[in-house]
Amino acid sequence: MTEDKRILFKIYPEANEFPAFLILIHCFKTNRLVKSKLYNMKKHFLFFLFFFSSIAMCHQTQAQERYQANWESLKQYKTPDWYRDAKFGIFIHWGVYSVPAFGSEWYPRLMYQKGTKEFKHHIETYGPQNKFGYKDFIPMFKAEKFNPQQWVALFKKAGAKYVVPVAEHHDGFAMYKTALSKWNAYDMGPKRDVIGELAAEVRKQGLIFGLSSHRIEHWFFMNGGRRFESDVLDPKYEDFYGPAREENETPSPEFMNDWLLRNTELVNNYHPQLFWFDWWIEQPAMDPYRKSFASFYYNKGLEWNKGVVLNYKNNAYPDGTAVLDIERGKLSGIRKLPWQTDDAIGNKSWGYITDNTFKNAQYVITNLIDIVSKNGNLLLNIGPRSDGTITDEETATLLGTGKWLDVNGEAIYGTRPWKFFGEGPTESASGSFADQKKPFTAKDIRFTTKGDVLYAIALGLPLTNTVIKSLGTKTGNGTIESIDMVGSNEKLSWSQNSDALIIKTSKNYPSGNAVVYKIIFKK
Repeated sequence: MTEDKRILFKIYPEANEFPAFLILIHCFKTNRLVKSKLYNMKKHFLFFLFFFSSIAMCHQTQAQERYQANWESLKQYKTPDWYRDAKFGIFIHWGVYSVPAFGSEWYPRLMYQKGTKEFKHHIETYGPQNKFGYKDFIPMFKAEKFNPQQWVALFKKAGAKYVVPVAEHHDGFAMYKTALSKWNAYDMGPKRDVIGELAAEVRKQGLIFGLSSHRIEHWFFMNGGRRFESDVLDPKYEDFYGPAREENETPSPEFMNDWLLRNTELVNNYHPQLFWFDWWIEQPAMDPYRKSFASFYYNKGLEWNKGVVLNYKNNAYPDGTAVLDIERGKLSGIRKLPWQTDDAIGNKSWGYITDNTFKNAQYVITNLIDIVSKNGNLLLNIGPRSDGTITDEETATLLGTGKWLDVNGEAIYGTRPWKFFGEGPTESASGSFADQKKPFTAKDIRFTTKGDVLYAIALGLPLTNTVIKSLGTKTGNGTIESIDMVGSNEKLSWSQNSDALIIKTSKNYPSGNAVVYKIIFKK
């Protein structure tokens, strides 16, 4: 044991329970955590804040077993009921990249990549990158029409139960008030704590607040600017554009410690009940940092007496230690553990661009139903303009989704999967980056359950009798006592034979997009 650790553990014996400090202590001692003198003292302060808050948390959660930074301990994690019941959340990609509004939210990277349309567009529109770089968009990012009350009211009308804004994207510009970087929305651009304002309003309107961090990808994100004459090479902007290393390089301990500090600052300051990570945290060198953050965050949940959710992609966390997220795709069947799809209404970009195309409410509703039938949640993204307004197309899709959920929400919220997710002729997309290219029809059925009730949902308005083979008597799945159509008082005509349940068409369906049948079995 080093002298540093002996002194630390003599004064604070509890420190031995927090492996994050074993990772940080050497870098802290040698002052390798920071390159910018301006933020040196602030980072040291946050180090101690992280430490002392953890110590205080130990005493406040003695009645409960605390999580340790190892996989065996983290496998004791249970996904909270609020998340499993919520089913539907809103993702928000909003940042400096909404100013150029060209290509995608990866504009800050691609504008420095020779041969890309973004590189060509940038020079033609703004000039060479050594004269006008990505940093020069920041004063243009004014958010002058940003109204968090209106945003959250729209999300609530859409039927969403949780809201997850991006706190920092790959570009390295923080959308919150931070002590760790001057490059943030509170000190520059809008000069507003966007995350703080949204957190307050989301909670005020009765929804759950979460956030996402894409910080780790900043390790390599701006590296194109090192290959030709650009402002990325200017030492004055190293603390914004850097490290700008290569993807095949292992992140440095300094950068990974900075990642950990930024995330713990977000947790301490904004108390998110969901924390979402992008794919690059799966780097092998990140293993102790992933474990340390998860244990810290889960213990914070115990301290707050609130269930928390940590989203990851691919294999960054072992099954059961956090909640799997699949980008722009979904699963082909039921997963025993809860999972999530993150998808965007915009087809071309997560952030705002001028020529985006959009998914309609029919697509969102039917895919939400499909995902929920397989034990998943849908986190649906919008990309506001740089002035803080939301596009008409995204607004229409959100309101259309909310209109359907107003009538049929009982078949979505608080439900669990049945024995089978469903049946029907349309093959479900499967895997990441797999849109549902072939639309579902009324002949595609999905099941959800709540207590003794089975919901059978037709993914369209039936023009002919609905035939559900999974509910024929020979399947042994139960004898039906009654069937009602959710949102309607109409008496349905139906029959159950050995081969199938047959429900005759209705004259008036209570909502568009999809029809929900509420089924009670004989006991």
